[in-house]
Amino acid sequence: MEKRLFFATSLSLLFLLIWSYLISKFYHIENKGVVTETPTLKTSVSGEARLPHAHIEIPAVSILPVSSEKFTLIFQESEASLKEVSFKEYSEARFSLLRGLAIENKDWIFQKENSPSAQQIAFVCADKDKRVVKKFSFSNSNYTIELEISIQNLSSNSLRIRLPLVLGVLDFSGNQFEARYQDVTLATGQKIMHLNGRKELRLEEVQFLALRNRYFCAILAPDEKNHYTAFLQRINGQKTKVGLQSPELNILPHQTISQKFRIYLGPQNLRFINAVNPDWSAAIHYGAFNLIAQLLLLILDILYQFVHNWGIAIILLSLFIYLLLFPLTLKQMRSMKEMQRLQPRLEELRNLYKNNPQRLNKEIMELYREYKINPFSGCLPLIFQIPIFFALYQVLMRCVALKGARFLWIKDLSEPDRLFVLSYHLPLLGNEINLLPLLMLLTMFMQQKFSLRTTPGTSAQQQKLMLILFPVIFGLIFYHLPSGLVLYWFINNILMLGFQWRMKWVI
Repeated sequence: MEKRLFFATSLSLLFLLIWSYLISKFYHIENKGVVTETPTLKTSVSGEARLPHAHIEIPAVSILPVSSEKFTLIFQESEASLKEVSFKEYSEARFSLLRGLAIENKDWIFQKENSPSAQQIAFVCADKDKRVVKKFSFSNSNYTIELEISIQNLSSNSLRIRLPLVLGVLDFSGNQFEARYQDVTLATGQKIMHLNGRKELRLEEVQFLALRNRYFCAILAPDEKNHYTAFLQRINGQKTKVGLQSPELNILPHQTISQKFRIYLGPQNLRFINAVNPDWSAAIHYGAFNLIAQLLLLILDILYQFVHNWGIAIILLSLFIYLLLFPLTLKQMRSMKEMQRLQPRLEELRNLYKNNPQRLNKEIMELYREYKINPFSGCLPLIFQIPIFFALYQVLMRCVALKGARFLWIKDLSEPDRLFVLSYHLPLLGNEINLLPLLMLLTMFMQQKFSLRTTPGTSAQQQKLMLILFPVIFGLIFYHLPSGLVLYWFINNILMLGFQWRMKWVI
């Protein structure tokens, strides 16, 4: 029973790992013939602006880089849109928005204005009815941007406008491993929605809207007194436009109105986001095990504040989780020892009642009651370890602080450790020799060697197979994962191995 439970739990963990790895392969769905609906700022003296059907065209544009101490913003002048951002404190990592903060008007002209307290860049677009100015202001001290859109009515008639503002475009056509981390957060006064961005949606009374990739996020909030509607709109089979649309704006002749927005554009760091607006922290979400993940992230950040090295912080986190689960681990080891002592009796019962499964199960349960053994108690640490592991998996996979973080021979904890890079490719391994997954494989093999005892018959063959199969499969899955995640699992194996060796002589 103990071995079956161990194998069942291990198989469950293995399945979840494989599923997590393979699911991105199925995200690449082709949807041909999708009509593109582009929200465009159009005005009329007889009716409100509407969202006509049209295909997005990206003409030749002038690229305008604007730099601060935190990031470099790359604008497309003809659309007054933000193409991408590179972050100076994170190895110039890039965050692509494609058409960020666009309102779909064409033929913009930019003019740069200087201020002693902040940097600004402004774009102007005009026709016979109106003049629109988009002014971006950003500070050197944080990752916020202030956007002001001013619309002046140049005509002698009232204009009615619904202003559509695109936060960004999710692109699922590239690297599927990275694309799977893209999602959208919509927040109203009553609920918060986390969406994968592949379906169209409209939601009214939105307080803020956010989109993110693996490491960075963009959060957009309109002026509090305005009631904006969020939209997720498919461009084609691989791209989704995410943005806000204003309520109807009525602009009198020769009147100028302004719409203001506050934007966070930076790493998925709760301390940075909370400093801007604590409500926006809801954009950082880690799925089913979000609560556990948030707690682990907090602990990891606290540990880093003490040791100032992310590798050491991960090791200390492994030790913390190990000590947290130690009472259950101790109970597991004692249960395994007791089960091993009963193996001869169990084999006798199996031989005696091999043709009577019902009687066999009854006799085995009587034997457990006689020796006061709970066959399920040995799996408690594994059951608790699974949600912790997957929560930590999400945290470490999305932790931008690990990008470029060094530890021992590891140059970047967000990447495989790459002890050597070969000039040729090896089957399954590629051209990288990653030492940490190989060490993890070895510790898993030794750990199973300690924990499993061979018995006569079919179960002995199964144990020998699993003794080799599980470490190899886990090693292959972990081989190309970020070294920070592999480091956690390796340290956990070392701690468990030391405990098993100690308990072998104590119990």
